[in-house]
Amino acid sequence: MSSTTTASRVALVTGGSGGIGRAVVERLAADGYAVAVHYAGNPARATEVADQITAAGGRAITVGADVADETAMGAAFDAVEAAFGGIDVVVNTAGIMLLSPIATLDLADFDHMHRTNVRGTFVVSQLAANRLRTGGAIVNFSTSVTRTQFPAYGAYVASKAAVEGITLILARELRGKDITVNAVAPGPTATALFLNDKDEATIANLSKAVPLERLGQPADIAETVAFLAGPARWVNGQVLFTNGGLA
Repeated sequence: MSSTTTASRVALVTGGSGGIGRAVVERLAADGYAVAVHYAGNPARATEVADQITAAGGRAITVGADVADETAMGAAFDAVEAAFGGIDVVVNTAGIMLLSPIATLDLADFDHMHRTNVRGTFVVSQLAANRLRTGGAIVNFSTSVTRTQFPAYGAYVASKAAVEGITLILARELRGKDITVNAVAPGPTATALFLNDKDEATIANLSKAVPLERLGQPADIAETVAFLAGPARWVNGQVLFTNGGLA
């Protein structure tokens, strides 16, 4: 799908002000999409991203909401539709990761993480299922750790396994609507979320675990999202492991 055809398409990216979300926003804007940069708690950072896009000749707005709050997210969808006339693509990068062995995990952390990662994905997916235009795409986010089973990731992986289930079933439920639903499962990616609380030795070991012997970059993940958002009309109900070959 060329930029001439994506120029009329509109994307809402949750968690779009930082990390992978920001890379996705920048890539879709470069591909010609009008983009809505969603944020939960940092409007200044979202505005910075949107201003950068508009300064380069693109179209961008910001929308703020708790992804797990269906009323607030419904208002965010309203704002995007009012600004751009409709929505074609929803990319749900918003998520949190709190690591701990299962035996010692604070259950308040479990609840907090699952509210954002599971309920938030469900709310956004539900709204997208009802409001995307024909030819649309929903892209949710899982993790490659659903396969690698690293210790301390138990509660996080549980939330992302739920995201995969939501994604794969929704793809089948939208039969006949010409809306694709897929999930991206990144491997080790150099974002603040991933690098936080990891020492250099741990980061080096994770880099070496990948056959390409490097961490992924947010742009690597955004490339996969751009594929699913636009040209990949025959890819549906899938989880794409974008991880450099991590086993």
